[in-house]
Amino acid sequence: KESESVAKAMEYAIDDWSIAQVAKKLGEQADYQEYSKRAKYYQKYFDPRTRFMRGVTADGKFQLPFNAFQSIHRQNPYTEGNAWQYTFLVPHDAPGLIKLFGSDAAFVQKLDSLFVVQGSLGDRASPDISGLIGMYAHGNEPSHATTYLYAYAGQQWKTAEKVRQVLREMYLDKPDGISGNEDCGQMSAWYIMSAMGFYPVSPSSGAYVLGSPLVDKATIRLPQGKSFVVNVQNNGPQNIYIQSVTLNGKPHTKSYLLHRDIVAGGTMQLTMGPQPNRDFGTAPANRPLEVYP
Repeated sequence: KESESVAKAMEYAIDDWSIAQVAKKLGEQADYQEYSKRAKYYQKYFDPRTRFMRGVTADGKFQLPFNAFQSIHRQNPYTEGNAWQYTFLVPHDAPGLIKLFGSDAAFVQKLDSLFVVQGSLGDRASPDISGLIGMYAHGNEPSHATTYLYAYAGQQWKTAEKVRQVLREMYLDKPDGISGNEDCGQMSAWYIMSAMGFYPVSPSSGAYVLGSPLVDKATIRLPQGKSFVVNVQNNGPQNIYIQSVTLNGKPHTKSYLLHRDIVAGGTMQLTMGPQPNRDFGTAPANRPLEVYP
């Protein structure tokens, strides 16, 4: 019996995907194929009936009994979390996760439910499951990419809503102003990146998914005297939705930003508004990808 089996498998899949990308760049094709295959192993834990990631027995059956809310610290299939939280821990292959649900609509429905559903974690749950919005746990790092997954299903505007809610409710200027264990700075890193308006859902992919910037201007200083500037127009507490984006003066219709565009230097301008622009990032060609050309 392997405790925390789902959590381990999900995180190993992320690691394997990252190794595969390095192998590809090194021209190690056999390693690339092997680790790409292993990166898909998360699919073995997806139960299409309940639409949750679940523990699996040695003979390939889903473990029983099953309670999507329950968390037994260090003993059940999830580490400091439950099935609601770990089902979405596929940052390296969000398009593949969506396919498991069968459609964008089914995936979004489940993701919507995450932020409103209520249930008991049980009296043996880890205290690290904190910063709850429904069953979304911002106080624990495995959840940190989850708000940005809406963009992969063509609904970037919902990412904007959830990101602003987390920025507003989970970070305060008080001694206990963060909602969970800082863990090497990740709680603060999420805030800094999200406040600038983008976040590395899958860091090894070389892309950042756009959210909803809190600042009106941010400048990233780069080597050789270059800089990347984020300018935000018409920003405010109610104007949380991206209406349009330009990158170096040209229209940018994609709901993501490439790392190479940042390190090249330049300016990204975001224009915000009080109502969603439901066309922004909606077309499949404008959504975040698993691998970027």
